[in-house]
Amino acid sequence: MASEGHQPGPDTEDYDVVVLGAGPAGAAAARSAAEAGASVCVLERMDVPRYKTCGGGLVGLSMEHARIDLAPLVRSRVDALTMTLDGRRTVTRRRHDGQPLLSMVMRSELDAALLGAAKAAGAQIRTMAHVTGLREDARAVTVLVRSAPAVRARVVVGADGTSGRAGSYVGVHCDQVDLGLEGEFEVPAAMADTWAGRMLLDWGPLPGSYGWVFPKGQVLTVGVIGSRTEGPALRVYYRSLVERLGLAAMPRLHDSGHLTRVRADGSPLRRGQVLVAGDAAGLLDPWTREGISFALRSGRLAGTAAAAAAAGDRTAIDRYPGLVLDVFGTEIAASRTVLAAFARRPALMHAMMAAFPGTFGLFSRIVDGRSTVARQLRRPGVAAAVAALSR
Repeated sequence: MASEGHQPGPDTEDYDVVVLGAGPAGAAAARSAAEAGASVCVLERMDVPRYKTCGGGLVGLSMEHARIDLAPLVRSRVDALTMTLDGRRTVTRRRHDGQPLLSMVMRSELDAALLGAAKAAGAQIRTMAHVTGLREDARAVTVLVRSAPAVRARVVVGADGTSGRAGSYVGVHCDQVDLGLEGEFEVPAAMADTWAGRMLLDWGPLPGSYGWVFPKGQVLTVGVIGSRTEGPALRVYYRSLVERLGLAAMPRLHDSGHLTRVRADGSPLRRGQVLVAGDAAGLLDPWTREGISFALRSGRLAGTAAAAAAAGDRTAIDRYPGLVLDVFGTEIAASRTVLAAFARRPALMHAMMAAFPGTFGLFSRIVDGRSTVARQLRRPGVAAAVAALSR
C-alpha cells in the first residue's frame, strides 16, 4: 500500500505503519496491519528470540487470539491447581472436563513464533533498533533510531512496553505499579513429576500479593508479584517461597524482576497518529497481572485501525480508544474490585476457594475465557461474596 504524497527522503525509510516493539502486542499489530494491506515495519530493541520476565501461562483468551499453532510451543498443560495461604492450608483442585487451566510456554519462544507470523504476513522486522524519539507533523510520524536512518510512517503503533518511548509520548498514566520477581529453575525428574499437570498459587503475606509455580517439564517458573512500594518485603517473600519449595540450590536459567503497570481511568490511548497497545498502554488484568491476552487483543485492534487510517480512513484512529475501552474497560474495573477485596481479606478468599468447589469452577471458567469477572460480578451471589471480602 503506497502512501500518496509521502515519499521517502534520503535519510528515512517510509512505511504505512511502524510498530514499536516485538512482543505479543507488537506482533499482533504488525500482522493485522500487514494482512490489511499496509506496508509495515517492526522496530525491536533486542534480538529475537530474547528472554522476557513472564510466567508464560496462557489463558483461554490468549490461546484464542494468538492465531498461530501453539501446540509445538506448549511445554505443559495444567489441569490441577494447588492453593496455599503464605505456604499454609494447602488445598488442590482439579478440572475433570479434559480442558487445561493454563497452557505453559516459554515467552521467548512464543514471541518468536508470533513475530514469525507477522513476518509471513508481510511485515518487515528490524531488531537491535533502539528508538530514541518520535516527531510528528500533519502528514507523518518520524521515528528516530540510534545509529540508523529514521523511519517514517502514516501511523505508529507503540507496543514497546511499560518503559518505552510510545507511552511517554502519548502521555500514558498508570495508577497501579507492581513488581514481579521470577526465576526459572532446572529441576530433577522426580521433582518435575510432582508438578506435572499442576500449578501453585500462593496467596502472599503482603496486600494484593501472590506467588506461583508454573511447570514446564524439567523447568519450573517460580515468582511473586505485589505492589512496587513493598519491594524489600517482596524480595523476602520470593526468597522464602524458593526455599520453601526446595529450589534454593537448583540451577537457575534466569532470575529477574520487572514492573507491571495498569492504566488509570482516563489515561490516553492515542496522541495524534500514535496509538498505544498492550503494556505500553497499561492494559493488563489488575488482580492477576495477566497481560498476554490483553496484548494480543489490543495489538490486533491497533494494527487494524492503523492500516485503515494509512489507507485514508482517518477516523479509524479516532475510534481506536473507544474500541479499546469497549473491550477492556469493564474488565479492568471489575478486576480492580476483586483485587481490592483480595488485598483486604486474602484468608477469606482462600477459604472460599478451598471450601466451595463451585468457586474453583467459576475461577476455571474465567481463566479459560468462558466467562469474565465483570459478568460474574453482575450475579447477586458473586457480588455478595466480593462485598463480604471487602468488609
